[in-house]
Amino acid sequence: MEIKAFKAIRPKKELASEIAALPYDVYSVKEAREIIKKNPKSFLQVDLPAATVDDEVKNLNEIALLNFNNLKKKGYFYKEDRDKLYIYSLTMKGKTQVGLVACASIDEYLEGKIKKHEFTRKDKEADRVDHVDKLDANTGPIFLTYKSLDEINKIIYSEIKEIPEIDFRTEDGVNHKIWTIEDEDTIEKLITLFKNVENFYIADGHHRCASAVKVGLKRREEKKNYTGNEEFNYFLSLIFPSREVEIMDYNRVVKDLNNFTEKEFLEKLRENFEVEVAKTSPYKPEGKGYFGMYLNDKWYKLKVKDEFVKDDIIEKLDVSILQNLVLDKILGIKNPRTDERIDFVGGIRGLHELEKRTREDMKIAFSLYPTSLEELFEVADAGEVMPPKSTWFEPKPLSGLFIHELK
Repeated sequence: MEIKAFKAIRPKKELASEIAALPYDVYSVKEAREIIKKNPKSFLQVDLPAATVDDEVKNLNEIALLNFNNLKKKGYFYKEDRDKLYIYSLTMKGKTQVGLVACASIDEYLEGKIKKHEFTRKDKEADRVDHVDKLDANTGPIFLTYKSLDEINKIIYSEIKEIPEIDFRTEDGVNHKIWTIEDEDTIEKLITLFKNVENFYIADGHHRCASAVKVGLKRREEKKNYTGNEEFNYFLSLIFPSREVEIMDYNRVVKDLNNFTEKEFLEKLRENFEVEVAKTSPYKPEGKGYFGMYLNDKWYKLKVKDEFVKDDIIEKLDVSILQNLVLDKILGIKNPRTDERIDFVGGIRGLHELEKRTREDMKIAFSLYPTSLEELFEVADAGEVMPPKSTWFEPKPLSGLFIHELK
């Protein structure tokens, strides 16, 4: 696979912790507005410009550009004088992920070497295309992973023996550290070693990735004699070896029992599942094929009966089993993307959040065993896509620490 060093625009070291922000899609506009009010340096004003205006504005991404230019005018950012690579580590609850910040190739995405496991929505994609186009930059990294190679890991881990140049802890308890790789021999060695990597896999950021590629293609149309070496042929990435990556559970809550009584619902459930009251509360599934269910202040343990597990890479996923045998078959939720009776709760919020939601606005909750990285690889390698909300990656890389200009 191809990786490229680049001249990053970066926040001044002493301001990095104030400027860096979680990705735009983690927050509502209201939440982002509160954050920016408390911290006027927050990069959210660039990533989610709607949070900086009171009225409905037709072209919010022009506001994003204005906000970004204002931050630069205030001297909060600087641009590197030459191409470099970076190491970014995130530590959450004692577990550390160490990744390489570099640019990946839009051609390798178009050729299918950078593999997807999710569909993208056209409306979300269009907004990010406009954002990248207006700013002429990638402002948030695409989270990529690859099957680990020891030679790459050795170089990266030898680099992080040095004291990090940036080191801060965010309110959610995640520790962020950054090192710069400046040595040209080391950069060349990493570029060469990555040629031995067969594929990259998009872990998180499908919309941002598709959008970055579309802007790159647009630039090619505008510059007919492009060489392929221009910055717009590449997009900002944070690349983790598979051994560093953990997928968390992505749980479901539903508003009602589809006109069934509780007794009728449990009877229907027993057709496909072994159902018992859980011995632990809350109940966290212990393996594939197990599900937790919270109904009327009680946790149940569900195990799908063997005869209902299909030998198909999509159908055998736990998210598919729950969707097909419970959410669709019993609760009547045919399309979880659009049905307003269902909502999704990332595993980072914990199982008590499921209990809380059933007391507030939902009737029933389901906890799942996390999708594995091996399942993600298998689905992506087959050119298939997972059901919506199959994977939750944590901790999330921050935006605003590295900006990749397309010009």
